[in-house]
Amino acid sequence: MTSSSFGCVQRVAAALVPFALSPVAMAQSAPPTALERVVITANRTPQPLSTVLADLTVIDRDEIERAGVTGVADLLARQPGIEITRNGGPGTSTSVFIRGSETRHTAVYIDGVRVDSQSTGGAVWEQVPLDQIERIEILRGPAAAIYGSDAVAGVVQLFTKRGQGSARPTASLTVGSYNTVQSQVGVSGSADALNYSLSAAHGRSDGFDATKPGAFGHNPDKDGWKRSSVQGRVGYQINAEHRVDASLLASNLKSGYDGSATTNDENHHTLRTGNVAWQGRWNADSTTRLQVGQTRSTYETQPSFYRTETTLNDYTLLHEQKVGGNVFTGTLERREDKLFNPATAFGSAFGGKRHQDAIGLGWRGDFGDHGVQAHVRRDDDNEFGGKTTGSLAWGWKFLAGWRVTAAAATSFRVPTLYQRFSEYGVASLVPESGRNVELGLRWAAAGSEASLTAWRNKVTNLIVFGSPGPCINTFGCYQNVGRAELEGVTLAGRTALGGVVLRGSLDWHDPRNLDTDKVLRRRAKRLATFGAKTVLAGWTVGTEVQVAGLRYESAANTQVLGGFGLVNLYVSTQLNPGLSLEARIDNLGDKPYELARNYATAGRNGQVSLRWSL
Repeated sequence: MTSSSFGCVQRVAAALVPFALSPVAMAQSAPPTALERVVITANRTPQPLSTVLADLTVIDRDEIERAGVTGVADLLARQPGIEITRNGGPGTSTSVFIRGSETRHTAVYIDGVRVDSQSTGGAVWEQVPLDQIERIEILRGPAAAIYGSDAVAGVVQLFTKRGQGSARPTASLTVGSYNTVQSQVGVSGSADALNYSLSAAHGRSDGFDATKPGAFGHNPDKDGWKRSSVQGRVGYQINAEHRVDASLLASNLKSGYDGSATTNDENHHTLRTGNVAWQGRWNADSTTRLQVGQTRSTYETQPSFYRTETTLNDYTLLHEQKVGGNVFTGTLERREDKLFNPATAFGSAFGGKRHQDAIGLGWRGDFGDHGVQAHVRRDDDNEFGGKTTGSLAWGWKFLAGWRVTAAAATSFRVPTLYQRFSEYGVASLVPESGRNVELGLRWAAAGSEASLTAWRNKVTNLIVFGSPGPCINTFGCYQNVGRAELEGVTLAGRTALGGVVLRGSLDWHDPRNLDTDKVLRRRAKRLATFGAKTVLAGWTVGTEVQVAGLRYESAANTQVLGGFGLVNLYVSTQLNPGLSLEARIDNLGDKPYELARNYATAGRNGQVSLRWSL
């Protein structure tokens, strides 16, 4: 870490630690307790956030709008334990690392529908339209015993807008640097037994040059982006016991990138997700949900043609049964993956398909000041056979507002179809496996909270791209050669002092390749965030600080990506009932920094937004 970045971390720590570790001060200055939040992701069933034993964060629509970002990944990067890399500006290839793990080790869902790419592995983050997302839940730590393959490092669930109450039209317009213009219109509400939500969004930006001079394929042009998206969600309460729901999200994205010094290269992305669900409530203690969903993700480049298509079908039957203070769940699930890559000038067409069938059992119970949660799941892959995963968590409220937790879990991720059947693929690859243990200490009272979480996650049979071998390509092949150990500590908290709302986090990470004893590529060992906001003369005024330590571009840790610190400012006010104005400046210090070697990032930039709702 550079000296300036380390100094910034120290200043953030000095500001954060007093309120993160001083319950008395927080209790005296905290705002009134808000209504209890209910979350889904911890167990796939509704649960009060205060009873969750996992490390979980909720981001609501207000925070999404205030963030002023165009992509989901940018918003996640401001949360504890998460960092991202990107090959240029918004719309270019993006990776999300939770607790230092690989981007493919995070299971991603939109309205309960799995989103994944059988080409790159993991969600294609740049495809997801943030305009259409109402709420995000982030579960850190393995959850394969609940969700199956891929949840090695965590789960991110994105929920689209859902209507309630009388008809409520909304509209927004944002203009900003790089000739960025974004607009959104929508309407939501409910009438008798029907609730509905429909919205459409469009945005474009001239962007900036994706690569730096001297980089391979550098073309000194602006690499902008253009996105259109629509979202619809409808639900009908048949009677007091039965309900049906359906949702659809569609997004088209075009973005520039530098692949050649002589052509204007462009990415073409499409994302389609949809689901139909039925829920039956047999009595106050018994509920069954059946959901059928599909995701289709495509990626294409022009004029140098490449295309990949992933189709994922998911069928889930989940039953919840309450018995006294215990909650039991049973899950039957089937997942079908299909990959197709047409022929290009560089290779012939290929593809493949597979399916996984699973059965899972879960239990959670409260016994006075103690809470216990256990899950076990058996996944049967038609090519790799059976894989059993389990998790066990315990929590103890040893003082008013204080709780200690401990958890252990196993996880796995099967190789993608691309890793097995492409020209770089090896059919004999085996699934990656993880074992995680963690301890947590949490405090919450009167609207303030603080947490300290430590974890260690060992991943074996890690799949890496290596030297030429059994595949047909002479450049290199995928291999099961890696072992990684991901360990770290996260300190996070939020409170209000003298009318100023404060939040912050500090992360100490050590994501290491055990075979080489080197830090994993593009992972920082030190991360920090800090935020403060207050109200002055009817204006909400806030600042955000985001700090990352040095990282390494190369697996050998010989190419250094310097640490950086970014400062953002924002203001907002209510112009009249239903109409608000927001403005922000990001990267106030015009800090030059890299998320990936030789790829550019935005300098100082700003935007202004008008939002209207009836």
